[in-house]
Amino acid sequence: MKKMDLVSGYKGVVGLVFGNEDSSSNEDSYVERLLDCINNGKVVDDRRNAMAELQAVVADSHSAQLAFGTMGFPVLFGVLKEREDVELVRGAVETLLSALTPISHAKLHKNEVQPALMNADLLSRDEQNISHLLNLLSEDDFYVRYYTLQLLTALLTNSHVRLQEVILTIPRGMTQLVDMLMDREAIRNEALLLLTYLTREAAEVQKILVFEGAFEKIFSIINEEGGSDGGVVVQDCLELLNNLLRNNASNQVLLRETIGFDSLISILKLRGSTNKFAQQKTVNLLCVLETIRLLLNGDPEADSAKYNDNKTVLVQRNVLDHLLMLGVESQWAPVAVRCAQEPALNSILRIILRTSSKQEFIAADYVFKCFCEQYSDGQKMLASTLIPQPLSMNHAPFEEDVNMSFGSMLLHGLTLSEHDVDLETTCRAASVLSYVLKDNIHCKDKVLKIELESPTPSLGSSEPLLHRMVKYLALASSNKGKDIKSSSPKNIYVQPIILKLLVTWLSDCPNAVHSFLNSAPHLTFLIDLVSNVGATVCVRCLAAVLLGECVIFNKSIESGKDAYTIVDSISQKIGLPSYFLRLDEMQKSFGFSSSKPVQSNKPFTKMGLEDNYDDVASDDKNEDRPMLVEMFDSQFVNFIKNLENGIRDGIVKIYSRPKNNVSVIRAELEQMKDEPDANYIQRLRSFLGEQCSEIDDLVNRNATLAGDLANAGGGGSSNGEPRPNGGSEKVQIEKLKRDLLEASQQIEILKTEKSKVETEASSYKELSVKIESDLKSLSDAYNSIEQMNYNLENEVKALKNGGSTLSLDLDAIKAEAKENAQKESEAELGDLLVCLGQEQSKVEKLSVRLMELGEDVDALLEGIGDDIGAPEEDDDDEGEK
Repeated sequence: MKKMDLVSGYKGVVGLVFGNEDSSSNEDSYVERLLDCINNGKVVDDRRNAMAELQAVVADSHSAQLAFGTMGFPVLFGVLKEREDVELVRGAVETLLSALTPISHAKLHKNEVQPALMNADLLSRDEQNISHLLNLLSEDDFYVRYYTLQLLTALLTNSHVRLQEVILTIPRGMTQLVDMLMDREAIRNEALLLLTYLTREAAEVQKILVFEGAFEKIFSIINEEGGSDGGVVVQDCLELLNNLLRNNASNQVLLRETIGFDSLISILKLRGSTNKFAQQKTVNLLCVLETIRLLLNGDPEADSAKYNDNKTVLVQRNVLDHLLMLGVESQWAPVAVRCAQEPALNSILRIILRTSSKQEFIAADYVFKCFCEQYSDGQKMLASTLIPQPLSMNHAPFEEDVNMSFGSMLLHGLTLSEHDVDLETTCRAASVLSYVLKDNIHCKDKVLKIELESPTPSLGSSEPLLHRMVKYLALASSNKGKDIKSSSPKNIYVQPIILKLLVTWLSDCPNAVHSFLNSAPHLTFLIDLVSNVGATVCVRCLAAVLLGECVIFNKSIESGKDAYTIVDSISQKIGLPSYFLRLDEMQKSFGFSSSKPVQSNKPFTKMGLEDNYDDVASDDKNEDRPMLVEMFDSQFVNFIKNLENGIRDGIVKIYSRPKNNVSVIRAELEQMKDEPDANYIQRLRSFLGEQCSEIDDLVNRNATLAGDLANAGGGGSSNGEPRPNGGSEKVQIEKLKRDLLEASQQIEILKTEKSKVETEASSYKELSVKIESDLKSLSDAYNSIEQMNYNLENEVKALKNGGSTLSLDLDAIKAEAKENAQKESEAELGDLLVCLGQEQSKVEKLSVRLMELGEDVDALLEGIGDDIGAPEEDDDDEGEK
């Protein structure tokens, strides 16, 4: 009864969501009777028959699937819990699978419920249901395990994220799934499909699978199936392996440090001598290449050192040999020949120089680009092989280059044009050389020292490789070049690629600039090329950039080769507005506006196989697509754009300033006869002030002119807006900065003087207070004397009454005492007045200085002497009395 209650509960939930159907319909009633027989039947055969009938009707009827979803899950999972009758359990799992499998022949209306999706959602809601299914994987019955894996795969298809979360919460859930990889073949294959679905974009699931030994089991199955010659099972294993490695740095480290990359690389080994590939073998090899690409790219969010280790180990395991066997050799050679194949880069360079296919040239060229990118040691290694061969070797055809080193073969390709007028081969070799020199000053200087023998010894000695490349550039742009191969419309990339090499070579390399300008015709040719209206926009623009590099990377002080001479030549022969206009045209040229970043390959899967074949077909249709789009990638375009900004600023800076180290000594600047030194110094100061004013005015006017010319050329802005921070603005800012610095220094001097004056004023104030105190003491002494005199007079009067003789003596004594006291007082007053006069003079001087500094003198002197004024008045009153 409890089970039937659960059935009613499920039926109520579905009815609320999808609406109640007619419960009296025959099919619903039939499903309900079968479920009742399975749940409450007493005879085993009756229950088995009911299960078989239920499976058949659910697999064939849309309404039966809906009816089963409303009431069938509790009954069937009750059977799975009991697990008493294996045949009944097998039928239950098969019935559940049928309930989750869409019926292909059923016609549903647009908004009608999908019963298979609904049933999958209902089943995955309860974690216990998934736990019961995983427990069935331990059953001995083959079909129980087989149908259970298919059922879990169907659940993953419809409820991917939910099932991943549920399986992670079940103890030993992943362990049971991984163990299925070691089961019988059919079950193993179903387990592979299940795990492939389960590991997509699930980092935690990926890590658990790896710790459960998934790597060992995957490579074991691949070996059993025959490696790349195996069937679709090998493809499933490789797709599962790629899911475990994609954007998962920890799993990549575990693969590298546990079983290593040997098992992976062994799949690339070609078995047999046939050159015919079945489609499945091609897909298997593409999957292996996808695995190697994942190991090389690593996890974008992880430490780059981790996947650099992958690169190191792969190279140590000679993966390049196997990759070259797949991508470089034109035919499949026997084992003995494959073991003796030439070095990898030599083979690729030979393809670049020989191939007639543009797509093959682009692919091989891209290999060199990736090899040299941010790999200075590799660039130095390649540059070290660039050793010129004797002139007789230059006549040798390409068929005899097997024994040449990389550098000899490259130089052979660069100089072959001298004899065969084959500029296309030269430009291809120039493209490779540009990668060797890019951002590596050591390689640039080393290659700069290469001297080539003159093809006609009677005409001169050897010439630098740089000069030979300029010569070929001139040959390609001359009228004589109309009859050579490079003049065809399909080979318009010859001049741009040679210019690309020269631009890369001269960038940040003053020695290369000096070598380029050592030949006077080079500058003239370059200026003519910039002005040549018959040349393509791309050629004119790259020539303008090359000319700008001769300015900003020019460290020469020789007359005729310095940066000022180059700028003057540009101004006189091209004109700054026209020159800057060439730089603006570059942004609109075909090669630069069409550049796109390199796109990574799509993962190789069963679903993407047809797309990959379509991509190859579309590439074949684009055989005549201009080479500039492929050769001028986004990195080079960004490099040119940044270089353009530096060129504009450098030319404006040089044009707006006069040459340094130029001075004019005038006779009037010498000291005149009998002229005092002070007058001579003052005259020099006045002259220098006038010269500084004139120079500032000249710099300002030149900067304004250069800034206007730059803006007239478009200002370096792709949308035509004027460039900010022009020459005039820069000079004005520099002048304001100097004025501000001078004002700040003057303020600091005034602050120091103010502090000094305030200190002196404070000391004088203290001295004045002391003097006033001494004056008060003197006044008190004078009053005391007056009081004594007064007392003496009284005594004298008293004595007068005593006798006339005594009166005369007392008068004399009194007069003498008064005279002495008065003299003493007058002397002290005189000294005091002298001191007061001196202090008053100092106070007046300090007051004038304080007024110049903006101080209020009255405020500083306010209150001085008020505290002693009153006693003096009292003393005066007493004196009068």
